[in-house]
Amino acid sequence: MIETVSTLEMRQRLGDLLNRVALRHDQFVIERKGKALAAMVPVERLEQMQEAARLHLLATLSKRAGDSSQSKVDQLANEAKHRTRKSRRK
Repeated sequence: MIETVSTLEMRQRLGDLLNRVALRHDQFVIERKGKALAAMVPVERLEQMQEAARLHLLATLSKRAGDSSQSKVDQLANEAKHRTRKSRRK
């Protein structure tokens, strides 16, 4: 289960929360004024998410790249990057 903590609680209990993440693999969402700002996860989990994203991108590009030029592949990757950034701003 992912626990939610405020920025104030995070500042006050940083050492304890870091220990819980490192030793018990707990996960936290850090909020300010009820809005999620960041997440604290174990490094292993972050690495898993990065690898899954990389594999998904490679699979997507390989499906589309069979008949595409390098410039088309670059364009698709660039569009995906911009869409991701726009969705984060909302």
